[in-house]
Amino acid sequence: MDNFVIVAQALTKNVQAPDGRSLSILRGIDLHVNRGEAVAILGPSGSGKSTLLGILAGLDNFSGGKVTLLGKNLGSLDEDQKSVLRLGRVGFIFQSFQLMPGMSALENVNLPIKLAGEKNAIQKAKKILLDVGLESRMDHLPQQLSGGEQQRVAIARAFACTPKILFADEPTGNLDKKNAEILVELLDEINIDFKQTIIITTHNPQIAEIGHSKYELE
Repeated sequence: MDNFVIVAQALTKNVQAPDGRSLSILRGIDLHVNRGEAVAILGPSGSGKSTLLGILAGLDNFSGGKVTLLGKNLGSLDEDQKSVLRLGRVGFIFQSFQLMPGMSALENVNLPIKLAGEKNAIQKAKKILLDVGLESRMDHLPQQLSGGEQQRVAIARAFACTPKILFADEPTGNLDKKNAEILVELLDEINIDFKQTIIITTHNPQIAEIGHSKYELE
């Protein structure tokens, strides 16, 4: 079990429907993710991909079963303890980018490095933006960047502290085909070069090719 960074056993997620009935979002999910593995979770809209990702990352609660993240049983942790567990160890890439609108690209990437208390934060942030091809856009605000550039800033920010796990929720959903291909290549390089564990949700089988393992929710 030491090589697994995520383990889900008999995981279930139920919510209450407006009419009072219990609605099953996830039922009987078993998943083991190895250190350095790239995992793709496929499924149509509404199949529970984002919910599953949120649970595995400790951002959402579950109804039954067990989830272990980086050796910690999430069911036994409160929200503050989950935040401490994620800090510097877990990175997130969202479909909607979630960049701070009043901060430049450099400031967005620098923020998590600074919060983690690392030295030479600005220099590290510049290096990461250089690696994703945005050396000439560091001082631009998010609204001054294209969708593909914003997503690359989001990847740089997520990877800023070299986390043990990167979670990517439909990261190509708001991108055109060309920028989606660039993004997938970048994630693939991160996985190979840094042996980075990546869990990505998508409804696109081509995007899922990044995964060593593929799982489909129905």
